Amino acid sequence: MTGVGDRGELPLYRLYVMRAAYLLVGLLQGAKTWAAILHHVRPWDFWHGVAMSFFGALTLLCLLGVRYPVRMMPLLIFEFVWKAIWVLAAWLPSWLGHTLDPDIADSFVGIFPGVVVVPLVLPWGYVWKHYVRAPADRWR
Repeated sequence: MTGVGDRGELPLYRLYVMRAAYLLVGLLQGAKTWAAILHHVRPWDFWHGVAMSFFGALTLLCLLGVRYPVRMMPLLIFEFVWKAIWVLAAWLPSWLGHTLDPDIADSFVGIFPGVVVVPLVLPWGYVWKHYVRAPADRWR
């Protein structure tokens, strides 16, 4: 076994499911993000610029994941983790406190599916073996 790039450990159907996830994020999120990046008419504030840059990079790298689903798996892990953090830190307290504003409520519709779908797409046994249990890279 050669490690992360070794496709022999995952069945072909799993690679296609992961490719579909990358493609969905790349195209659906990318359509909104790149339209906003290419056609914004006024300067962005700092955090909006950070978010647009983040989503632009994410969508481009997801399209690369269509070609290399195993090598780009950390991107799917990242997609799940940031969305889970957002749901737990931004949406859930507002929802529990009955203080949801329209921006958070609207964002939830686009973010929550990633919290549900990405964990179904990720091959958790492979993630555990190659990202948790594998020996660390050398330090020296």
